[in-house]
Amino acid sequence: MDAYGPRSMSNTRRGDCVDLNLIRVFVAIYETRSLTAAASRLFVTQPAVSQSLRRLRGELDDPLFQRDGRTMEPTPLAVSVFSGFRDAVAGIDRTLDAVHGFDPANSHRVFRIALSELGEIGWLPAILKAVRSEAPRMSIEVVPLDVEALPDWLARGVVDLAVTPSPVPGRFEQVLLKSQDYGVAMSAANPLADRPLTMEAYLAAHHVTVAGDSGLPNLAAALARLGVILEPHVRVNHFTSLPLVLAGDDSLVATVPDTIAAGWALTWPLALKTLPFEMPAVNVRLFRRATTQQTAALDWLFTTVARAIEGSSGQFFVIHGDSLPKTAGGTAWTGSPPHGPADK
Repeated sequence: MDAYGPRSMSNTRRGDCVDLNLIRVFVAIYETRSLTAAASRLFVTQPAVSQSLRRLRGELDDPLFQRDGRTMEPTPLAVSVFSGFRDAVAGIDRTLDAVHGFDPANSHRVFRIALSELGEIGWLPAILKAVRSEAPRMSIEVVPLDVEALPDWLARGVVDLAVTPSPVPGRFEQVLLKSQDYGVAMSAANPLADRPLTMEAYLAAHHVTVAGDSGLPNLAAALARLGVILEPHVRVNHFTSLPLVLAGDDSLVATVPDTIAAGWALTWPLALKTLPFEMPAVNVRLFRRATTQQTAALDWLFTTVARAIEGSSGQFFVIHGDSLPKTAGGTAWTGSPPHGPADK
């Protein structure tokens, strides 16, 4: 008997005799780092996953995974064989999917999409309309976007899709959805609203940023090329609070997507100025997970979500100012902003 259970002729180390189901279990454990989550993904019990892992440990003469707290961390051998095993399982599944096909109308699958706050406001209505029109029984769960965690989420299948302008390290299938320029939004009463915005004035202004703005790394990179680090005076958690904050304080400015700010300026007392430095357009991309489960359904969802966002101008106008507090002059803001939506 060895460390992983009794050995027999049926489970000696012969690579050509390894049960494909064991490989499937290995891939699920590697991607989820959990026996329980792997069992849920494979629709089997946890004891069944544990038994399969024991058998595969015997086949490969290696622990494969070692418990670290609540997660199962792969050994060096497991890391080295994962990509080959994953690709093999994916190839088989795609072949079977081609035979059986995928019927979205009868799918009860649950998919998770990582979206920023702006992504949820702007794109989710179009996504849901497109998905539900063909797959009314499919469930969509929106996960708050975490840029730092995203590579791990996509690699292990924690989320199925993600929409972000931030670069995502790793070899993930992706498609370009939109290219978005940024501008500088401010109160229409801000002294900077009446004249062209210079770099000196921009740097001297009091800046407000949104913690969940996934385009901030792009802004920081553009400023870093100029040798500038911007320290905001105010940080808020949500984009929905930004128009009211800017309208209520004529010393603040915010560097935000210009089309969104232009929409705000239609109902809020805001002005939009051109950035006084070069910043490449932010490319919003749709990423898909690299894991193997539900490949045909994921193919369909990836294409459907991409088309929905590409065909939508976004629902950002819902952050509007129909009910505004009194301005400094004592009257509520109505109508178009005095400086227009932008100085472009």
